[in-house]
Amino acid sequence: MAATETINFTRGVPANESFPVAELTAAANAALAANAEAMLQYGPSAGLASLRVWLAEWQGVKPEQVLTGNGSLELVEFLCTALIKPGDVVFTESPSYDRAITLFRRHGANVIGVPLQHDGPDLAALEKLLGQHKPKLFYVIPDFQNPSGATCSGDKRRALVELARKHDLLLLEDAPYRMLRYRGTPEPTLFSLAPERTLHMTSFTKLVAPGVRLGLMIGDAAMLAKIGKVAEDTYISPGYFAHGVTLEWLKAGRLDPQIGKLKALYAPRLDACLAALDKYIPDAVATRPDGGFFLSLTLPEGVSSTAVRAAAAQLNLNLADGLAFFPQGGGERFLRLPFCALTTAQIDEGIRRLAEGVRQARS
Repeated sequence: MAATETINFTRGVPANESFPVAELTAAANAALAANAEAMLQYGPSAGLASLRVWLAEWQGVKPEQVLTGNGSLELVEFLCTALIKPGDVVFTESPSYDRAITLFRRHGANVIGVPLQHDGPDLAALEKLLGQHKPKLFYVIPDFQNPSGATCSGDKRRALVELARKHDLLLLEDAPYRMLRYRGTPEPTLFSLAPERTLHMTSFTKLVAPGVRLGLMIGDAAMLAKIGKVAEDTYISPGYFAHGVTLEWLKAGRLDPQIGKLKALYAPRLDACLAALDKYIPDAVATRPDGGFFLSLTLPEGVSSTAVRAAAAQLNLNLADGLAFFPQGGGERFLRLPFCALTTAQIDEGIRRLAEGVRQARS
């Protein structure tokens, strides 16, 4: 691989070759032939009715417990408008998804981080914080967390929902990577353990393509109706055309084969990432996820992520700013590595350059 080729370990995007283009083309033709008027017209803000029925059956809930939107992050925005007032406290994991942190702050929330351990949130720290604050919600990513790659253990999930019940805490469970498990056994969702305390979100961005713009939230029907009213006042209805095409694709039985295709594509890339880290930077501490889009590493003592990013940029390697994932500071030695959109050769070369950047930052 040419040293001049730029390698981007920055955004957690799907691989272009993962998109089911031919299937979506056929689904678009079939959907328009069968349902053009509904797809092309305005409609209820909660989403295309037939799609919500399919999603409700898939998730084991009633259609009124499903709210769709143009991606799950937009649903977080609507939730913030509906529920959060300036000065309200919101808990997130630390580190957490930087764009979610940005949205909470945009609405004036005081975002407080709960330290994240290898097996989920630090529950002792969470309980202490719950004794000091009354948060509007706790935003958690239990499966293959963004940015760390960590997965919350079953024991911690059960303890977390008990804390939520004890402290009347709303859990916002973001699970876009849950179905991309490459090995091991899945843990129960927080929603399955405490549906009365949880809003569960997922998205077809990582499973189909970002262009379908389809996220969903499931939970209490009355709360979703309140969030849906914000959506109605914002755009009347989401993108029914994309939702109709996705529904036709789902009805054709394409989801499970697509997930299998993604696992076969991405699992070797995760393995290549871990092998390259062991080979080139053995003294960095890396998470070792069983799925998802990310792993993260803590750089060796005395090496800052800011210095490494600057050195790496001179080697045509782009890295994300690890500081942005920490709501209250920290992350000076933290790096997130998204691996799904890179080939195994690019991953190996990228981590070789990263090791060189670390060497230069130590000098």
